[in-house]
Amino acid sequence: MSTITEAQVRTALASVEDPEVRRPITEIGMVKSIDIADNGDVAVGIYLTIAGCPMKSTLIERTGAAVRGIDGVGEVTVTTDVMDDEQRKAFREAVRGSASEPVIPFAQPDSLTRVFAVASGKGGVGKSSVTVNLAAALSARGLAVGILDADVYGHSIPTMMGSTDRPHQVDDMIMPPQAHGVSLISIGHFVDDNAPVVWRGPMLHRAIQQFLADVFWGDLDVLLLDLPPGTGDIAISVAQLVPTAELLIVTTPQAAAAEVAERAGTISLQTRQRIGGVIENMSWMEMPDGSRMEVFGAGGGQTVADRLTRLTGAPVPLLGQVPLDVKVREAGDEGVPVAIGEPDSPAGAAFNAIADTLHVRRESLAGKPLGLGVTSKRNLM
Repeated sequence: MSTITEAQVRTALASVEDPEVRRPITEIGMVKSIDIADNGDVAVGIYLTIAGCPMKSTLIERTGAAVRGIDGVGEVTVTTDVMDDEQRKAFREAVRGSASEPVIPFAQPDSLTRVFAVASGKGGVGKSSVTVNLAAALSARGLAVGILDADVYGHSIPTMMGSTDRPHQVDDMIMPPQAHGVSLISIGHFVDDNAPVVWRGPMLHRAIQQFLADVFWGDLDVLLLDLPPGTGDIAISVAQLVPTAELLIVTTPQAAAAEVAERAGTISLQTRQRIGGVIENMSWMEMPDGSRMEVFGAGGGQTVADRLTRLTGAPVPLLGQVPLDVKVREAGDEGVPVAIGEPDSPAGAAFNAIADTLHVRRESLAGKPLGLGVTSKRNLM
């Protein structure tokens, strides 16, 4: 007779987290059955939220590995089934409570998520490259990280993160896909064949609001918002919806780019947002002989930081300088950010140094419910 008990198996399963909601499967109604044979073989049935759950193989693998870690266990079999409507409703309430009104968790007073809005005065300075590399680097440091691609007209985050998965819906929650351990959402997930998005201000505001409230982000340590260039509708909407978001201003060393970047930073005087710092991108090109070619000039990032410090009356640091490196472009095309794909490259090392600067938290968010809510019975488009 087997000495393995159901309690032992459940204890082992408590270590298995659903990758999308970062909660143990034993707490959110995902364990369907546990059968223990006399010879020590164990069969576990788990529920999936939808038939095409993108995390199916991950859940099967993690469940099997957890049960195999029990002393004396024999063969382990993991099967799956799909939740019915009532079970999905119970799942939703288990992960975000019973709130029925739209709630943006990051705007709540008790939120511990640090939100960074990555902004620039003009396009072409590498703002999206900075966003994906910081996200990947922070995730590699063990933080729970999300990216909201708020650049509705010029969305590029899914491609640069190598994500081809689509979000799926569980009851009235939108579950975001993941890439490199980062949860991400983009309007690019909802349009076909690279179709352009032709929207005016109110629709843009609604889209950002739904991305913040309807998407189940889980207990994030850091949320990065990739803003469109300039100080238009979306920048204002983000300031209204998440007033605690800190601005990260991206510029190149070029004097003209720095002047425009300064305008993007001074929006904080009207929105009362904090500026987390300035990041200078494409600072120089490292030559084979070890010298540096300053293709776009020098000093723009420090100039922006100094001017914003004077204008806001608060210290605005230059967080780092990222060299012009062809590997950043190659990594973006391949969907593996250089910060994790080639961390020892000049650009990879620079991004990781900036991530180390931002990787400062008073305490971890692991296992701390934030009272997350989503909007009710509404479609994104």
